[in-house]
Amino acid sequence: MNIRLGQLLLNSGIITNKQLDEALNRQKKEGNRIGYHLVQINAITEDALNKFLARQQSVDSVNVDEMEIDPDTISLLSAEVAKRYQVIPIRREGRKLVVAMVDPNNLFAIDDLRFSLGMDIEPRVCASSMMNKALSKYYKEAEAIVPVEESKRNGVGAQGEDGIQGISEEENLLVGDEVFESMVVEEDDEEGLEEEDLNFEVADSPVVKLVNSLIADAVRRGASDIHFEPFEKYVRVRFRIDGVLHEVMRPSRKYRSAMVSRLKILGGMNIAEHNLPQDGRQKILVGDRFVDLRLATLPTLFGEKVEVRLLDRSAVILDLDKLGFEEEPLKVFRKAIRRPFGIVLVTGPTGCGKTTTLYSALTELNDVGVNIMTAENPVEFNLKGINQVQMNEEVGLTFANALRAYLRQDPDIIMVGEIRDKETSEIAIRAALTGHLVLSTTHTNDAPSTINRLIDIGTEPFMLSTSLVCIASQRLIRRICSRCKVPVSIPDSAFEEAGMDPARFKGVELYTGTGCSYCNNTGYKGRVGIFEIMAIDEDIRKLIESDANSIDIEKAALAKGMVNLREAAIRKLEAGLTTFDEVIKETIANE
Repeated sequence: MNIRLGQLLLNSGIITNKQLDEALNRQKKEGNRIGYHLVQINAITEDALNKFLARQQSVDSVNVDEMEIDPDTISLLSAEVAKRYQVIPIRREGRKLVVAMVDPNNLFAIDDLRFSLGMDIEPRVCASSMMNKALSKYYKEAEAIVPVEESKRNGVGAQGEDGIQGISEEENLLVGDEVFESMVVEEDDEEGLEEEDLNFEVADSPVVKLVNSLIADAVRRGASDIHFEPFEKYVRVRFRIDGVLHEVMRPSRKYRSAMVSRLKILGGMNIAEHNLPQDGRQKILVGDRFVDLRLATLPTLFGEKVEVRLLDRSAVILDLDKLGFEEEPLKVFRKAIRRPFGIVLVTGPTGCGKTTTLYSALTELNDVGVNIMTAENPVEFNLKGINQVQMNEEVGLTFANALRAYLRQDPDIIMVGEIRDKETSEIAIRAALTGHLVLSTTHTNDAPSTINRLIDIGTEPFMLSTSLVCIASQRLIRRICSRCKVPVSIPDSAFEEAGMDPARFKGVELYTGTGCSYCNNTGYKGRVGIFEIMAIDEDIRKLIESDANSIDIEKAALAKGMVNLREAAIRKLEAGLTTFDEVIKETIANE
């Protein structure tokens, strides 16, 4: 847009070619907007530039140099928000706030201001040189402000204390148009949206910039998911960060269809289909970070909901030593995965890190002398040297069919994404009994109940008892933010109510997070795993064969030294890694 503005001024005879070249050279060296440099070299006056911008963008202009703004009006916006959006509040008219903006087409900023202030926003265009002086005048801490280039800034914003933190140029994140101008696939023959297929005219759309910037900001904040949820009067956008959903903005419902269409195009879905669920995927490059996107749509009462799963490859840690295992349980798990044959299961709810644990195990076992094959839906991360196969039920490539094919491929280790039916279970057991190590997942609450779950889907108890080697149940609990961590006192009554012995915590320093900008005012930053490792020995095999219930199996495992999820979480609490409330939330309620 910078060059287009300069070209428009040139075509109008307002500036000369020499002046435009000089301004562009200054912009390349110093950043900032082209209009700012044209004013600095006296190619155009601020007032003339204001009027030209107003005609170009069909928005009234305002000369803030000639105004004296009421301090009460200025106080409606913090210096941080004013600098981030390049905006100055001019006057308040009931529920309407008139603001001067360098970019009055920044819908992201306008929506953000509307919802954070609870007021209707009426923009006026203002030249960037005027804005700099006004920010310095009304916000003393804004003296040294240098606006980020439009292509880096357009459509990116924050919600003050409540929402998105701004994305700065220094963070090296590609935002707005540039997120998807830099979209790539790593291999020439991989499927995906090719760079040359992008419609750059469409990329100029404010809605496209809004979607792009949301994805970029989600990556920056370490979100695992983005939810675009349509309601009657707005679209709610939420990020899942460290397992908890946070609302970040509410665009008007008029942008709903355009946002969904942009996301569908991004995921390679059919934009004309609105009545059936769809899914797609894409790889993008944000700064120097490769991010895999998995997108899924779902028709709802007010339109299609879109969920975007983010996998930041640079943030993936595939190391068993860094996942949160206690020393003894890790020894038991490592011993199990180094068995020449048998089944090792990792269990837990969706999003608890099961795949990361299995990938870490495979990374440790990966060797040129071992043939490792995986059947996954979807393949979440590319493991070098391992044969990974994406399931496709539409063409009949299911877990069961893949397992049958794998047994003819001379495998040593097989990973099955999930055991969810009798057929897959029986083939996995047959593979384990014929000299293969099988790693897989199930969805159960703890390790002992996994036995009953497999029997419920039709697996014979005697087959389970002879093939199972180990079951690992896991959860992810949030870490206390290291920057706002403070000691906290927990009353004995709270421990007793939670079923803990208060005497155990005498002399133990417990902590909580007060909330800061680093942790988005949550008091937590990142997550760590807690694990329940149940080795299958002769006594437990006999219980399985006798069709014992999960309570009896758990008692036997605890008697042999198994650390359950509750105890694992309490140890993290004693170590000062998490909070009492987090232990209650993630384990006590599930016991």
